Amino acid sequence: MPEIKNYTLNFGPQHPSAHGVLRLVLEMDGETIERADPHIGLLHRATEKLAESKPYNQSIPYMDRLDYVSMMCNEHGYVLALEKMLGVEAPERAQYIRVMFDEITRILNHLMWLGAHALDIGAMTIFLYAFREREDLMDMYEAVSGARMHAAYYRPGGVYRDLPGSMPQYEASKWHSQKEVDVKNSNRQGSLLDFVEDFVQRFPKCVDEYETLLTDNRIWKQRTVDIGVVSPERALQLGFTGPMLRGSGIEWDLRKKQPYAVYDKLDFDIPVGLTGDSYDRYLVRVEEMRQSNNIIKQCIKWLRENPGPVMLDNHKLTPPDREHMKGDMESLIHHFKLFTEGYALPEGEVYSAVEHPKGEFGVYLVSDGSNKPYRLKIRAPGFAHISSLNEMTQGHMLADVVAIIGTQDIVFGEVDR
Repeated sequence: MPEIKNYTLNFGPQHPSAHGVLRLVLEMDGETIERADPHIGLLHRATEKLAESKPYNQSIPYMDRLDYVSMMCNEHGYVLALEKMLGVEAPERAQYIRVMFDEITRILNHLMWLGAHALDIGAMTIFLYAFREREDLMDMYEAVSGARMHAAYYRPGGVYRDLPGSMPQYEASKWHSQKEVDVKNSNRQGSLLDFVEDFVQRFPKCVDEYETLLTDNRIWKQRTVDIGVVSPERALQLGFTGPMLRGSGIEWDLRKKQPYAVYDKLDFDIPVGLTGDSYDRYLVRVEEMRQSNNIIKQCIKWLRENPGPVMLDNHKLTPPDREHMKGDMESLIHHFKLFTEGYALPEGEVYSAVEHPKGEFGVYLVSDGSNKPYRLKIRAPGFAHISSLNEMTQGHMLADVVAIIGTQDIVFGEVDR
């Protein structure tokens, strides 16, 4: 009888469940995983190196492209680091806008994760449901920045502009009759805040729909319960943050433990798992969507009652408005200097971190006193998570590898940077 040998299998980089460009070299004994070796770097774009040759403001759009599912949260981490070094603080209204969009981004991220994770495991409908809601959230991004994804909306000293007073409307065409278009435009008659409020009222019912499809679904439970279990002690040792750490039962959330922006003025809960398996992490993320929805509600209420500036008035850091720039020589000079040379940070180093949808997104910045960073290091949450893939998959079946990659919520833009 022939001897049975372990064999090696290449999983990815073109595998649809590898979430982009992961090449996973699996050593398998039959259908069981003996060893999983993730090969990364296939999406390396030298973001940190490129930042060294650009004025600070010109690196903000690069941040959007790191974790390209949670764009504004990446910007927040970078902008907070710059503000900390400069010793400035954004106006309160700008901070509320940032928090509101951080939470919109968190819902965007979790919807993408939920759709893709379920699709990998074999639940197709949920993917279509999740993307139905993402469309509205993308419209909020577009209303405020002009881009559906890469917004570059946060700037040192505030946000690029105040929330718009009107929403873009759909127009009738040979594909969509006036009647259809009127239905689509019904919640777009007011300002962006009205549109967001309309979404916030509808969204809890949508989350109930996702839970109806999955939470007590027999197949979903068979595929996620006791898959990829990580104990609380091990989760800490592996450097987990975000839902991966909270899923293992450790209540650690930077929005509560090291509050930034205006999170200390808002009321929300931190969902925590019990067993540290894929099912618990699913429950944690679903509850996070509900909590984010609650935070957005509070932000809308505050923003309605408190108009004000959304950008500092210091024109060494922030551009003057177009009207002044066209008529006043000094404003023109400020504008020209800011967009060509930028501003210089004092010498020193800074680390600032935000509670990104995937975990702790940190920016470590070293300045030599010039208008460019001497060194920029980005602490991507996904990087620590993917390093645990070998440990989490050992002893599981090949089909469970897909479930574990899904539960880690990995995006390679930030892992490879």
